Amino acid sequence: MKIAIVGTGYVGLVSGTCFAEMGVDVTCVDIDSQKIDGLKNGVIPIYEPGLEDMVLRNVKAERLHFTTQITDILDQVQVVFSAVGTPPGDDGSADLKYVLEVARTIGRNMQQYILLVTKSTVPVGTAAIVRKTIQDELDKRGVSIDFGVASNPEFLKEGDAINDFMSPDRVVVGVETEKAKEIMTKLYRPFLLNNFRVIFMDIPSAEMTKYAANAMLATRISFMNDVANLCELLGADVNMVRKGIGTDQRIGSKFLYPGCGYGGSCFPKDVKALIQTAEQNGYELKVLKSVEDVNENQKQILFKKLKKHFDQLDGKTIAIWGLSFKPNTDDMREAPSLVLIDRLLSAGCKVRLFDPVAIHEAQKALARMGISHHENIYFAKDIYDAILDVDALLLVTEWKEFRMPSWPVVKKSMKGNLILDGRNIYDKTEMQEQGFIYDCIGG
Repeated sequence: MKIAIVGTGYVGLVSGTCFAEMGVDVTCVDIDSQKIDGLKNGVIPIYEPGLEDMVLRNVKAERLHFTTQITDILDQVQVVFSAVGTPPGDDGSADLKYVLEVARTIGRNMQQYILLVTKSTVPVGTAAIVRKTIQDELDKRGVSIDFGVASNPEFLKEGDAINDFMSPDRVVVGVETEKAKEIMTKLYRPFLLNNFRVIFMDIPSAEMTKYAANAMLATRISFMNDVANLCELLGADVNMVRKGIGTDQRIGSKFLYPGCGYGGSCFPKDVKALIQTAEQNGYELKVLKSVEDVNENQKQILFKKLKKHFDQLDGKTIAIWGLSFKPNTDDMREAPSLVLIDRLLSAGCKVRLFDPVAIHEAQKALARMGISHHENIYFAKDIYDAILDVDALLLVTEWKEFRMPSWPVVKKSMKGNLILDGRNIYDKTEMQEQGFIYDCIGG
């Protein structure tokens, strides 16, 4: 089977590469000619463990191709996945301009049946708009060509996306015709050997499933952060509480880890979009509004803790370990570190920053905030360079290489002895025995 995937961002590139790995002939399309030229030459625009090797292997096998012109291959494919961006507007709603442009392009150029599958995260009802957009273009041409639309939302975790795609819990597919169901069944048949489930449903339900899943996970995180903050006031240990409730089979242990806030391309955007969708339909999602409020406050938690330990922050030098919103990715979208850096600089601090992968993306993100070349920012070469003569060390992202540093070297390198652990990866007793003042989330 030959398919096309429009959009070579995180979802599009991972999906296209994994389909190619399973023997499908895939052409990835993007209007960014520089990105496409780079991919043709083995330059991968995102960091994801294992992705580069898989891309190179499938390009060599001539199963994975890249182009800027979907019209060049439209008559060769039966399925087109739309994996373009849906950035949030000023009101939080998803911007569908790129999704609809893909639909218009197909309507203007298709010559035979095509199934357009939306993989981007889109509001409920988008498929109906996509269908109308394609039909309008066909009507303008005065032609009658059968086509289908479907929804196949992605559930990829950054840092483990290849494993999620190749061996997922489930694949959700929304269809409206038997023909579309047969095509999607054929496409995913190779994956069925791994005994995972393809769940077929109507398209609006599939579109809603994606938002509901991310909203639930975000809710669990914010709930646990709220509990952690209360634990600090009551003298309870949130790590013990987490274990106590996580062993309840009705609750489970996943996404119950307290921290300094969630970020990334999905949770913040999707929570906002779902809240906005509800408001447009005359309903208020009170729980999700609270989830969002808790998360925005949680991104301030390390700065607030720092202020409790120092009477005056002006002139202090602070190290930050970890900049990306989570480990194993260079994604800086909505990263808590950006909020923290901005607050520290505004308070007159000097900051020394290190991340194993995300330094360049962090520089871009800070540039968009207008502070990338701030005189008080230093981008360190490694974890120990970051802590030279600092008054405090703040851990923001739980990269594995931060888990077991040489504490004697850390102690000797730092001017102060304060460690604020934003992900609760260190043992309080051990830190105190090493001579540090240690503070974490809900401890």
